[in-house]
Amino acid sequence: MKTKVLFLVITLLSLFSVQAQQRVNGARVGYIDMEYILENVPAYQEANTQLEAKAQRWKNEIQKKQATIDQMKKNLSAERVLLTKELIDEREEEIEILEEELQKFQQDRFGPYGSLMVQRQNMAKPIQDQVLNAVQDIAQKKRYDFVFDKSADVVMLFSSKKFDISDQVLRIINRDEKRKGREAKIKAKNEQSKFEDDEKEINPEIEAKKQAAEQKKEERQKLLDERKQKRLEEREAKKKEYEERRKKLIEEREAKKKAAEEKRKQREEEKRKKSEERKKQQENNKENEEGNGAGSGN
Repeated sequence: MKTKVLFLVITLLSLFSVQAQQRVNGARVGYIDMEYILENVPAYQEANTQLEAKAQRWKNEIQKKQATIDQMKKNLSAERVLLTKELIDEREEEIEILEEELQKFQQDRFGPYGSLMVQRQNMAKPIQDQVLNAVQDIAQKKRYDFVFDKSADVVMLFSSKKFDISDQVLRIINRDEKRKGREAKIKAKNEQSKFEDDEKEINPEIEAKKQAAEQKKEERQKLLDERKQKRLEEREAKKKEYEERRKKLIEEREAKKKAAEEKRKQREEEKRKKSEERKKQQENNKENEEGNGAGSGN
């Protein structure tokens, strides 16, 4: 009896499993892993390596600019007690200008709409277009009803490898790349000429931005040069004033020294005269004493 019941349960479960499998098989589902595909596309990896190198150069430039600003702040802090209020204000203004330029440079390079993000999107878009075309081709040929991207926002709690068509997409992309490579070699000369012609064309918007940047750079350099010239003039004026004071002090010192020397000589001359007068007086007194002694004897 128990054996018959167990057989009946197994039979019912089998029927339910077959029906569920039939319902699942009613819709063919596949998925791709975009991150895996991008990591295995040589052109994307090469471009990504170049972009990372460029980003590192930007970071190094930012660090260099920041180090310059920090050193300027350190110098200003050390020399503040020796500077006038005007010079302090000028240096603080110069530091503020450099900090604003650094902030703008960081935003232009690493901001949400900066060069890094834009170039990364532009770099990925051609590959994404190829993936979309390949997925559509595979879905049409193999009659897939749904194809998901595993690396996107779709929550996939479980995904069987047999439904992964990423390698198929990669094969199509690589095949297309090889075909394009062969075509590129055939048309290399024409493509090179076209590239050179495109390079010669001037984009008005880019040229305007370039000119604006150059003008701003020139204005900033002019401002810095004017401030530098003013500081040099003030430094030269202070140096001249110091030299004049030093010369005056030396002259006064020499005059005092000369006056002291003259006074010393005068004292010595007076002393000598007094000594001679005293000696002469002594001789006169002696002669008078001798004369008086001779008179008394007579």
